Amino acid sequence: MVSRATSRRRGSPRKRLKADTLRKISVAMLPFYKAIATRRGFAVRWSQAVVQGNLDRMKSLLCSVAPFAAKQGLGTNGIGYFITFLAQPPMLYYTNGTTIPPGTVQFTFEPRVHRAIAKAVFPLYRELAHNRCFASALAKAINRQDQRAVTVMIRSLIPSSALKSIQIEDDGFALLFKYPFSMYPYRNLLLREFT
Repeated sequence: MVSRATSRRRGSPRKRLKADTLRKISVAMLPFYKAIATRRGFAVRWSQAVVQGNLDRMKSLLCSVAPFAAKQGLGTNGIGYFITFLAQPPMLYYTNGTTIPPGTVQFTFEPRVHRAIAKAVFPLYRELAHNRCFASALAKAINRQDQRAVTVMIRSLIPSSALKSIQIEDDGFALLFKYPFSMYPYRNLLLREFT
């Protein structure tokens, strides 16, 4: 099993989330989410690589649809994946990915659920990528810990009833999805990495 190389810890120096960070990650990840949502075979191969902890295969698949994202840090825990971007040199990193909450199950990552999540989050990442004002407003709401504003902004773009909660977490956000055709909840994350 391969796990993320970094771990979060409390008490790290406060650095504010910037709109440019949200935009950079979203631009890089949009082609990947589109491929997952629209190409069943690609989604199946990706899930197999995640469960097997096959980083080489994941990197190859990611490179085929999102070359810039493929140049970033990549990890898996057998129940999800994490793509880590340098947001601000020298040591500010943010991770985007999707995972089943740890302790729920092992070596499971359902393509059908991942495709549904990719389809659901695509409008959010598209808006962050292409609308500087929206990205700035969301970054400011996260920085001031305005849970209500963050929820309203994200729900306006993800109206799916499968989206069960939206939380400000680690200077970013965590979206919890639960679909009726799966036993397990999944989280789509865009979080700061604390090293």
